[in-house]
Amino acid sequence: MPSFPGFAEIAVSLIVPSPYQARREISPAQLSELAESIRSEGLLQPIVVRKAGDKYELIAGERRWRAFQLLKIKTIPVRLHEASNASSAALGLIENLQREGLNPLEEAYGYASLIRDFDLTQEAASERVGKGRASVANALRLLSLDAELQGYVAKGILSVGHAKVLLGIEEPAQRALIARRVIEEGLSVRATEKLVQAKKAGAPAPSAQAPAVRKLAASDASAVAGIEKRLTSHLGARVALQHTPKKGKIVIAYAGNDDLQRILEKLGIEA
Repeated sequence: MPSFPGFAEIAVSLIVPSPYQARREISPAQLSELAESIRSEGLLQPIVVRKAGDKYELIAGERRWRAFQLLKIKTIPVRLHEASNASSAALGLIENLQREGLNPLEEAYGYASLIRDFDLTQEAASERVGKGRASVANALRLLSLDAELQGYVAKGILSVGHAKVLLGIEEPAQRALIARRVIEEGLSVRATEKLVQAKKAGAPAPSAQAPAVRKLAASDASAVAGIEKRLTSHLGARVALQHTPKKGKIVIAYAGNDDLQRILEKLGIEA
């Protein structure tokens, strides 16, 4: 069992990230908000680290550590924890799960990392993080999706429920076509199930009429929503259309530099 030697305040520069961090993206906006909160109220909960040679490796609290770097604060309160590699990975994942800070794909990759890196069974991994085996197994199924659909789920464009239904289609290209239709038409999970069942049965799925291109009224919410869904599907990113008859704005959300680069390439723009 790991022990808890106590608390300390150490140099921010002596801390290194965990190689087992499940979080893949840290939103700059959320990081700035956290930094401002720490500047105003102080750090409410110390980060958790373990000794690693002449450095300290993060177990939990990477966003808080990065916020301290952003604020250029030299030292940070820590809780020193003695833990094996497997325990460190599990504790970091548990901390993120408890804070609900991971998207479904990050959670799935966290479980996969525990199983792969430490030669655990699904049952052993679920015990480590205090989750039911079925929850872990269902999360891991998301990793069977191709990269495009994983991106939709990670960004909340498709729900986990939609993703589970889409996994019923074995051919990735067909699965992607149905996923885009689900997004563009705003289909529910139940409607997606019917679409997938029709596809598997070989029956022609009801075809959607492409909306006619026309001028939008300021109050034409359904048409605006339809365009947002089509743009979201095309770009693989959440799109908000702020429309009036004379002017408007298209807002495209992205998660980090890599995602921005992907969207620019989709738009045919060189960074």
